[in-house]
Amino acid sequence: MPTYPDELGDNTTGGYCCAFDPLDGSSIIDTNFSVGTIFGIWPGNKLTGVKGKDQAAAGMCVYGPRTTLSIAVKGMEGSHEFLLTPTGRWIRTLDMNTINEGKMCSPGNLRAREDNPHYKALTDYWFDNNYRIRYTGGMVPDVNQIMIKGYGVFAYPASATHPAKLRCLYEVAPIGMLIEKAGGKTSEGEKSVLETVIKDVNQTSQCAFGSAKEIERFEELVGKKGFAPGEYDKKYVDMEDA
Repeated sequence: MPTYPDELGDNTTGGYCCAFDPLDGSSIIDTNFSVGTIFGIWPGNKLTGVKGKDQAAAGMCVYGPRTTLSIAVKGMEGSHEFLLTPTGRWIRTLDMNTINEGKMCSPGNLRAREDNPHYKALTDYWFDNNYRIRYTGGMVPDVNQIMIKGYGVFAYPASATHPAKLRCLYEVAPIGMLIEKAGGKTSEGEKSVLETVIKDVNQTSQCAFGSAKEIERFEELVGKKGFAPGEYDKKYVDMEDA
């Protein structure tokens, strides 16, 4: 369903706007997998015409055996994990500054292999080179393991019949900030996800998060090659109701 902003208070001259996904991983909650919350905070009073790199802060919570909150703040080095203790206090447990190379992959939207041979080539590379597959069906737990373990790649490409459904505003951009602050790289096929202009709150995008060489490989093998010039931006970056 489409998402629409709610005005909370009188933010006409400044302040901040927050975009969030309250339950990332809703399709796996019945199986008792870890799920999470994602949020991004932008200065000013609008959530359109902005880029991910404009965020003042971003974060994600993971609800699993432990409840953790990872945050990134503009002007502050690194991403930082906090643990919710039994007393209700949050304590900082980890500073994340480096995402190294390593053979671990989270291949999202695998159905896109059917008509995107470039994504098939990428996943075949992972499988042929004995990468460990760590994919739960939830972006928060899959990205969180990359940040905690300090290596790996998460990819969610699109194809003509299997579109990318991740929302730029409250999924791709906040996770992008967390990953890049943690020392990793991101891409929507040609550039950092933080460079994407968010024209609509329901705008979607393919994406990849991880180490530098893995993101370089994603751009080289997948990129936006499966689409005619301008086709990707028209079909997958403009607003979708999916």
